[in-house]
Amino acid sequence: MSRAYNFSAGPAALPESVLRQAQEEMLEWQGAGASIVELSHRGPEFMQVAAEAEADLRALVGVPDDYAVLFVGGGATTQQALLPLNFANAGQAADYVVTGHWGRTAIRQATPHVDLRIAASGENDGFRSIPEREAWQLSEDAAYVHITANETIHGVEFRDVPDVGDVPLFADFSSSIASEPIDVTRYGAIYAGAQKNLGPVGIGVAIIRRDLLERAGQPRADIFDYRQQLANGSMLNTPPSWNWYMLGLTVKWMLAEGGVAEFARRSAAKSALLYETIDGSGGFYRNRVDPAARSRMNVPFFLHDDALDRPFLNEARAAGLISLKGHRVLGGMRASIYNAMPVEGVQALAQFMREFQQRHG
Repeated sequence: MSRAYNFSAGPAALPESVLRQAQEEMLEWQGAGASIVELSHRGPEFMQVAAEAEADLRALVGVPDDYAVLFVGGGATTQQALLPLNFANAGQAADYVVTGHWGRTAIRQATPHVDLRIAASGENDGFRSIPEREAWQLSEDAAYVHITANETIHGVEFRDVPDVGDVPLFADFSSSIASEPIDVTRYGAIYAGAQKNLGPVGIGVAIIRRDLLERAGQPRADIFDYRQQLANGSMLNTPPSWNWYMLGLTVKWMLAEGGVAEFARRSAAKSALLYETIDGSGGFYRNRVDPAARSRMNVPFFLHDDALDRPFLNEARAAGLISLKGHRVLGGMRASIYNAMPVEGVQALAQFMREFQQRHG
């Protein structure tokens, strides 16, 4: 078997060692007589898995004790709908900064529940940059300010934490969590779908400052109430236990590899190599994002002639480089280079891109 270098944006590549461990433990988990996915989520075996996953995630990301950690179903889009229900009063203002497709998605999920205000948007320039903080129009009475830390489709990333005063800052970190050190205390809530840096699709995490959980929010079912989820150890209903287990293995792998500082170093090297290849191609490849806002995780790029898209993808696949087709919103190509993508994979892609240019330039 020969595994390709997988540049998928999500579900994304998982570390091979994690997949092999899961394969070894699939039939029986640590002498339990059954797979972890067959055992009760309230049994001692899975309770151990869950406790270790939380402890390891706290250590990896640097989550203080005054923040709750929830393991949530439904991915980031579900959390986008739950944030206003849990943290805003009916009709209360909430400020959103829109820097790409997923920022717009967050707006759609929240609009029915709050007086949603667009504090700033990068749409006028095609989401190729982040609006200057000085131009943001923030509301003094807002329940929170929401940003998307990294836009998976448009390839735009916040490179610093915006100052929003005393209003809690909420951030979707789905495609950049655990890729570099972050100061969790600068945020009221961080949430992320797992299927990019943390594990498989089907589970996510929410990291919430505990005092915010005291807000009454709006009428909602228990299953949509973060307080109820916390009180029940993220097991108010039967959780996606296999996904949770896989997330735990992935977090252990990241800790063993050196943690977020090491992945920040790798991410800088990988993204620099890819952008240098694009920028040094004389226009054969183009990335349209403001260099100051370029994502380290998702690199969209375009060939100078759309007719070359299909040959590029076909030849890349033959070379063992897969999932490079761009999102339908933008077209072109996209290379997602999350933590599980080794430097060697990006080196192979850069070499292929140079050789493809020589053949077709």
